[in-house]
Amino acid sequence: MTPRKIHVQWQTLLVCLCCYGGVTGSTFYADVLGLGLSGVVLTVALTLYSSFNHEVLHGHPFRSTAANTALVFPAMGLLIPYLRFKTTHLAHHHDPSLTDPYDDPETNYTDPAVWNTWSKARQKLYKWNNTLLGRMSVGPVIGLITFYKHDAQQIKNGNREILVAYLFHFAGLVPVVLWLIWMSDMPFWLYATAVYFSHAILKIRTFLEHQAHEKARCRSVIIEDRGPLSVLFLKNNLHAVHHAYPTLPWYRLQAFYEQRRDSVLTRNGGYVYGSYAQVATLFLLKAKDPVPHSQWITGHEQVPQIQNLQKTTAARDITACNLTG
Repeated sequence: MTPRKIHVQWQTLLVCLCCYGGVTGSTFYADVLGLGLSGVVLTVALTLYSSFNHEVLHGHPFRSTAANTALVFPAMGLLIPYLRFKTTHLAHHHDPSLTDPYDDPETNYTDPAVWNTWSKARQKLYKWNNTLLGRMSVGPVIGLITFYKHDAQQIKNGNREILVAYLFHFAGLVPVVLWLIWMSDMPFWLYATAVYFSHAILKIRTFLEHQAHEKARCRSVIIEDRGPLSVLFLKNNLHAVHHAYPTLPWYRLQAFYEQRRDSVLTRNGGYVYGSYAQVATLFLLKAKDPVPHSQWITGHEQVPQIQNLQKTTAARDITACNLTG
């Protein structure tokens, strides 16, 4: 009997090794490297680890879900429970709901009616959050607070699935904390700082991944960057391709896009930028678009407004901004 062939995406597994090597090396040799260099290496490794988590939830590098999940069990990023990331991100991949203020868990838009109830101070904060510098500086805090607030309420209401996700996350924190206590030469404040900076870098990727548009196919961006950020994001800058083919592994995205560039850009309505440098030039201190969803009333693919009134406050809170990046 012929043995069953084991399917492994070695390119993705190599990314995993780089993540673990970067985190363990930067923390174990922090005294040798110095706090500055070890902090930079750790930030890069944690950013890549978040991108690797994204690949895992889409079914890479193994065919076994259990084997893939085991690879991301250690919660090295500290803040985001992997199972919650998986659930919300897969829900986000329902393209007809992209940017929906209620039904897209990763949206940065809000219902205009809800926006009008906010205080001027809160509106000002969220307008700042719609600039690139704002998204990188305050975006991680806004996202985490709204996410935790929603999940805490859901757990209080008896949602066992979310409770299990957090218990899994807390278990994954144990080996990380023990490593930092027993083996690491890095102070915890520096590790925590690297965690925050890694979230800030991820906000560069998610900043304008999606736009409010009447047509669902025109809501996902292409950023034709091939530099270090593209590598850290595992080619997810080619976001329109990822949404059209979510199971396509990261190392195939570039060639796939180059072979079909014209058709991809036609399909997404020409929502494209040349590089992240161009994005920074345009939007570092300028809001990319309004926080209230511009297509909410007129967009025929959005949920009809009459249904919006039936949505819960918790749903409004969690969809107020993007948590996962």
